[in-house]
Amino acid sequence: MKIALGLYRHMLTPENFRFARQCGCTHIVAHLVDYFQGGQLHGTDETTTWGVTQNQGRLWTESELRELTRAAGAEGLEVAAIENFDPSHWSDVLLDGPNKRQQLEGLKTLIRRLGKVGIPVMGYNFSLASVWGHVVGPWARGGAMSVAFRGPAGPRETPIPNGQVWNMIYDPEAPPGVLPPTDHEQLWARVEEFLETLVPVAEEAGVRLAAHPDDPPLPTLRGTPRLVYQPHMYQRLLDLVPSPANALEFCLGTLAEMSAGDVYEATRHYASQHGIAYVHCRNVRGKVPNYEEVFIDEGDLDVLRVLRILAECGYDGPIVPDHTPSLTCDAPWHAGMAYALGYLQAAVRSVTAAG
Repeated sequence: MKIALGLYRHMLTPENFRFARQCGCTHIVAHLVDYFQGGQLHGTDETTTWGVTQNQGRLWTESELRELTRAAGAEGLEVAAIENFDPSHWSDVLLDGPNKRQQLEGLKTLIRRLGKVGIPVMGYNFSLASVWGHVVGPWARGGAMSVAFRGPAGPRETPIPNGQVWNMIYDPEAPPGVLPPTDHEQLWARVEEFLETLVPVAEEAGVRLAAHPDDPPLPTLRGTPRLVYQPHMYQRLLDLVPSPANALEFCLGTLAEMSAGDVYEATRHYASQHGIAYVHCRNVRGKVPNYEEVFIDEGDLDVLRVLRILAECGYDGPIVPDHTPSLTCDAPWHAGMAYALGYLQAAVRSVTAAG
């Protein structure tokens, strides 16, 4: 198993690549979507978005993808995956809008470009509401700041306005109103078309598409359906278009939050199919509708047990510390990630040495 660090767009710097390498990482997972525009949220507690994205027709170029692999390589790292499409590149794929076919062609181009520069995985989350409704507080050990979900006691679930999807505004000039109703089967039909269109291209390019489950894992959020909110629903996704290129971004924290199923059984089930492209590893306390993200060694998830199962099933892909509480110091995120990465380094060595 390989230790990797996920970095947001504004963090894709030589200094952070060096930090990852110093913490023992051999790989990074890169986010190219400019969420938060460097840290700023938009709106109020009930309407907060991750910012505006207006990159319609401006796909990530082969040269910028190649430069990313070069810059990471200069610090001794490989790019294991790109995580998440830009909403302005696939808004109508998600919403079944008039530009769907054109956007699907654009996604094909992106997958081919990843293949050309040697980036083996494209992570995605086929969701209209994306991640929403978390609140910040001193939930982790020692009062470390982290995030939690509080169900009905959290932010009021407001409908998604027109011009917004995946928690980002892609059309600031959209007319007033909210997204039209969508049911679960309509959303499943959309993801099926997405996979039927892209999986053959991904196979040819040597790229795996990796699906993230819904976080928070609820049947609906903000009046929209969710695809994968119980562990068994991942299987339906794999069965839509069976292929090594149709794979999973296996988020242990989200799986542990789910109201049903068993995260250890799910790990064995999907790892034994070689369906996991990469793993997000974080720990939580509780399940929907009330849970808290905590340090990697203090939650309900037995991380060592999961890693043993992965090793037994022959998984040798990246393990990424997904989120982490912030430590009380001058570099809260870096310290939190260093703690999680150190734990994972020891845990993976222990598991592989025993195997």
